[in-house]
Amino acid sequence: MRIAYSVETVRTAERELMARLPEGALMQRAAAGLAAACADLLGRVYGSRVVLLVGSGDNGGDALYAGARLARRGAGVTAVLLAPERAHAAGLAALRRAGGRVAGAGGGEALVEGADLVVDGIVGIGGKGGLRPDAVPLAAAAGRSCGAVVAVDLPSGVDADTGEVHGHAVRADLTVTFGTHKPGLLIDPAREYAGSVRLVDIGLELPVEPELEALQHEDVARLLPVPGAESDKYRRGVVGIAAGSARYPGAAVLAVSGALRGGAGAVRYVGPAGDAVIARFPETLVSDRGPKHAGRVQAWVVGPGAGDDAATVAEVLAADVPVLIDADGLRLADAEVVRGRRAPTLMTPHAGEAAALLGVERGEVEGGRLAAVRELARRYGATVLLKGSTTLVADSGGGAVRVNPTGTGWLATAGSGDVLSGLGGSLLAAGLSAVDAGSVGAYLHGLAGRLAADGAPVGAHDVADAVPGAWRNVLG
Repeated sequence: MRIAYSVETVRTAERELMARLPEGALMQRAAAGLAAACADLLGRVYGSRVVLLVGSGDNGGDALYAGARLARRGAGVTAVLLAPERAHAAGLAALRRAGGRVAGAGGGEALVEGADLVVDGIVGIGGKGGLRPDAVPLAAAAGRSCGAVVAVDLPSGVDADTGEVHGHAVRADLTVTFGTHKPGLLIDPAREYAGSVRLVDIGLELPVEPELEALQHEDVARLLPVPGAESDKYRRGVVGIAAGSARYPGAAVLAVSGALRGGAGAVRYVGPAGDAVIARFPETLVSDRGPKHAGRVQAWVVGPGAGDDAATVAEVLAADVPVLIDADGLRLADAEVVRGRRAPTLMTPHAGEAAALLGVERGEVEGGRLAAVRELARRYGATVLLKGSTTLVADSGGGAVRVNPTGTGWLATAGSGDVLSGLGGSLLAAGLSAVDAGSVGAYLHGLAGRLAADGAPVGAHDVADAVPGAWRNVLG
């Protein structure tokens, strides 16, 4: 599992480690890892042109020491100092001893544009509010450069704790981060600035519970429901789907398609799209008597394509089983009823729906995804899966927020979320917790999107059809 910790936690761990190490040893560890990553990216170090963008913090020191290592291997290294009077003195001396050169920020743009490699050591993990004005031209030059851009710990100008980007920031091809991932490296919009991420172990001792966690294949494989020899369709779980309307029958079909591939043994459908569902999926148990009389289920999905059917949403929320609320159901669900439920509730809004629930603009949610998902979980007393370029899953009880690492831009297609809601509901019915059902569902859905698309446009039904392949891929 990939994990990330807050700046405060990292700073505390660094102080504790530095107290046990000789002075400067921790920075040397970081610089060694940074230099190795830069060398790997360059391929040929000797004769390469390397420009260091050096601020006043420890990130600047890391960059200077790494630059000294590259200079000793024959690279032509120039440090552009944004605050010469506050540059890391020992790092600067090491660079000069190795044959590196120093330049002021005034002439740095031309150097940056002509470099084979640009190392961003402008701002450390404590930086807030975007780049200062004097650093903006250098960041822009790095963006125009044909050389690769490597960020030290995280791209300068992004918020390490939240993933927010206020103003200008450096766009890196590679970020070399030390000790642990920082939340901003895993969450958009900051994640988009980080490029590939390489973690360098510097020996930090960190708490058991992180700020964020991202499941990997082996984590998902452990959580997937697997039927035993004595399993039957009812023991594997039955998921109820209350979705669709005369206007949106396809939403019901797509939600059922996801549910049939999510591990539950049977799917019950309730709603006005029964004919469309049974025509496409004859194995579905269809009822027109409403959720109360549909038969026993272990979990419900309500809302996709529901239109204005508030009565059905209320009926499902009254059930004493886990419920996944999506799409129209999010608008129709009574907040007090959701908060008062004893059984688990999983809400799956996209950014626009989350903004409506929070009473803010969509851009505020997209720019501060971590804060938005936590606030929704707190406000509704539910587990919340916030869909988007970075899908996040937060529990109302706090704890680590799950970040989904799979997906593709091709998943931004009509009906894709309906498939995810059915898949997540089926996992709930199969016995997974709301947090696990949401994060495993998002992982499989994202992986299925990649497999189905393979670089080309796909429809939601293609994503559903690819879920079994994603499942097998995870199990290896």
